[in-house]
Amino acid sequence: MDEKLYQVTELKSTAGRILGVDFGDTRTGLAISDVSRFLASGIGYVSPGGIEKTAQAVADTARECRAGAVVVGLPRNMDGSEGFRAARCREFALLLSEKLEHAVPVAMIDERLTTVSASRYLNETNTRGSQRKGVIDTLSAQILLQNALDRLKNC
Repeated sequence: MDEKLYQVTELKSTAGRILGVDFGDTRTGLAISDVSRFLASGIGYVSPGGIEKTAQAVADTARECRAGAVVVGLPRNMDGSEGFRAARCREFALLLSEKLEHAVPVAMIDERLTTVSASRYLNETNTRGSQRKGVIDTLSAQILLQNALDRLKNC
């Protein structure tokens, strides 16, 4: 099968849970949808070190959760252009697809402002310090996955 990253709307033809991934060099946040694809819930983060090990850890999580699809955040600039981080996330998503043996579709979704939304929420809940570091990546994954679920519902 060709290496291909899907559009979120193409996931409409898949079934089961969707795994949301906020890829980062230090921590990669994870979230999972319910089977009906109505609600995203954060499930933590992985930090094995390196893009290869992170892709493997996320692939293992996708299998454990029996995910029918995966959505990876794509960090675009505010003007819509893509920079180094976006290229790195695309590289990660393609590597993840390989680790999943192309059996589980991997899509990318624009994640502009998800970290801002997560930070705002954590400010409102007065989450600070080391507690914040452990939560922000998971919350960002949850927000980007919820955005993907809402988009699927509306297409």
